[in-house]
Parts: sequence; C-alpha cells; structure tokens
Amino acid sequence: MFNYLIKIEYEGTNFVGWQSQKNGRSIQDSIEKALNKVLKKKIRITGSGRTDKGVHALSQYASFQSDTKIKEKKTFLNSINFFLNKKNISILDIKNKQQDFHARFDAKLRTYEYLIINRIGILSIDRDRAWHVKKKINLKLMKKGAKILEGIHDFSTYRASSCSAKSPIKKMLPIRIRKNNDRIRIKLSSKSFLQNQVRSMIGCLIYLSVGKWSIDEFKKSFKSKKKRSMCTSCTCMWFVFV
Repeated sequence: MFNYLIKIEYEGTNFVGWQSQKNGRSIQDSIEKALNKVLKKKIRITGSGRTDKGVHALSQYASFQSDTKIKEKKTFLNSINFFLNKKNISILDIKNKQQDFHARFDAKLRTYEYLIINRIGILSIDRDRAWHVKKKINLKLMKKGAKILEGIHDFSTYRASSCSAKSPIKKMLPIRIRKNNDRIRIKLSSKSFLQNQVRSMIGCLIYLSVGKWSIDEFKKSFKSKKKRSMCTSCTCMWFVFV
C-alpha cells in the first residue's frame, strides 16, 4: 500500500466547502471522483484543513492511500487535471510519503489570508476574491485590535456552534496586516483554527476599524466567550498549508 500526498489549488466560489456534504458540490468529492477515474479504484482523501464555502486555496494538501504505484508524476498530474480543469481545481504536485503520515494531524501550520478592498466603487475583477468594505478603515485601530488576538487565548467568541474541536484554546501567531492603495491584506497563522474562527475574527476587526465598536467593546466581545454571529464576514479568503 502506498501513501500519497497531493498539493492542491482551487477557487472555492462555487463549492459548499472542502468537506463532502449532501447539500452541494465539495472540493473533496470532486477530487475523489477524479482519482477514482485515474486510478480505477475508489479513493478517499484526507485534507490538511477544511475550508468553508467561498474560501480559495493556494496550497492545500490531502493524503490518500492506494495499492497502485504512481510511476510517472507528470503523467499522473496531466491525467487527473484533465478531469478537474473545468472545476477550477488543480493538482500541483504529488509525493510518496511514509505509511504513518497524515495530512491533517501532521500539519505544522495553517495560514489564511484575507483581502479587503476599502473603497466606494463596487468590485468587478475581485468580486469573488475580496471583501468590499465601503466605510473608511482605520488601519492603526485594526492593527491594535489584531495585537489583542495574538498569543494563546480561548477563542470561543469566534467559534461556530457546530464546531467539533475539543478545545477552544488556540495559539495565534503575529497577525500581519499590509495596505497597498485600497487593498488591505490580513494574514493569520496558527497550528489549527476553530470552525468559522478566521472570518469571525476578521468581521470583528472590521467592526472596530470602521468605528462600530470602541477598542474596549472589541476587548469585551473577545473576552466574553459568547458567539458573535454579527461579526461574521465575507468568506472570500485564501488558505495556505505548511
């Protein structure tokens, strides 16, 4: 039996998310169907993380086992991408790993990047790839709020009610915020995240930076450990696994 790791890029706009679901088309299902056709056997894959509806991936990984030896990487990549190229999914690489390797449990770091476009004019090219915020964003205040979220905390405030994680305690690495003209990029990294944590955090940072909340209200919301559905933001973000 061989244990393989694939590197994946996808545009998640028209998918219900990574995980297989009964109510729509998922990234996982699409890749498994393509693998079944190429390897002529039923294959199940395990992703390094589960992205939500509308989330894109620059570097997602998944592992799967098969008794078929993949001898030619180029041939395999050409074959599987033939079945995926119209779905906005691309398999970028494949590697043979040790038997005990697991894409989810062996992940060292997960990174999400949010693109916010702060202007009055509507989005055209970036409509499905960015969050459009018309009110002027106070970048200094946003960075001040982000600093509060860094480190080891209980992130229950940003946790979805359906989240299955055993603990809400997570370690948030330094949050990077960059602005170029009307584009603001926010990069968040951690070993793991709670369900809906990232977009809820971004939503609350926007509340703070456009003046809907004071810094004290932001702190109070975070420390309350109560779910804040009103903080939920647009799902347009990019996922990167390391």
